[in-house]
Amino acid sequence: MTEIASFQHLMDGLAANDGKKVAITAGWAQGRALYGGLVAALAAEPMAMALEHPRPIRSLLGNFVAPAPEGELEVRTEILREGRAVVQTRADVVADGQVCFAASAAFGDDRPATAVPADFPFDPAPRNSVPPMQSGVRPLPGFLDNFEIHWTGGGVPMSNSKDRKTGMWVRHRSDMSAYPIAKIVGIADMPPPVIMSHFDKPVRASSMSWSLEFLLPPETVKSDWFYLDFTLDAAAGGYSQQSGLIFSEDGTLVAMSRQCMVYFE
Repeated sequence: MTEIASFQHLMDGLAANDGKKVAITAGWAQGRALYGGLVAALAAEPMAMALEHPRPIRSLLGNFVAPAPEGELEVRTEILREGRAVVQTRADVVADGQVCFAASAAFGDDRPATAVPADFPFDPAPRNSVPPMQSGVRPLPGFLDNFEIHWTGGGVPMSNSKDRKTGMWVRHRSDMSAYPIAKIVGIADMPPPVIMSHFDKPVRASSMSWSLEFLLPPETVKSDWFYLDFTLDAAAGGYSQQSGLIFSEDGTLVAMSRQCMVYFE
């Protein structure tokens, strides 16, 4: 079996091309589209690279316009506005002239302000008490071999369990320290659509839009392990709303996710 390129290797390729293009080798697709966390990372890091003066990313918004295929992808970035503290940017991930992922991001410096700490419960099963998910058991996508995943329960696709929550410990197997934004973005999209646990047979489901808000500058987050606590908020008419919390290993809330997803019975 051909070894699948690591997340780090793909980001290295993007950086070598000044954030403008990258060749995605075989193995990163789930169905006919690339893993969404990878596609979003391919947009996020070039937007950070485009800044004249580095600033922490505060939010990432994206629409999955079309399935991103394996092969060469182009990334087109643009600075929309640069203020005193905040810079607004946009990026398109393009394949064969078709926009696959349209993103925008806000980067902002700290400013003096009243602080209100996050207040969300953090009480997952200890990682060492949960067996790792083995991606060698098909039909799980092969790119999952690039991550170490310990599923703490809930939200298992096709289990007919009617779950509304799912949780998992995840880390990259490759060294992503040079790409702190991509490190978090690439993990934050890991949980499958929780709606899939409401069926006893395969259903197609995918993200349509994604919002990811960063509570801490990614470059200050040193944790390699992250705990993902995701909730199905509602579903009807073939669209589901899913929210998630991304914690570092010590229980610090790092980012908050919200997705509108489509599913086909």
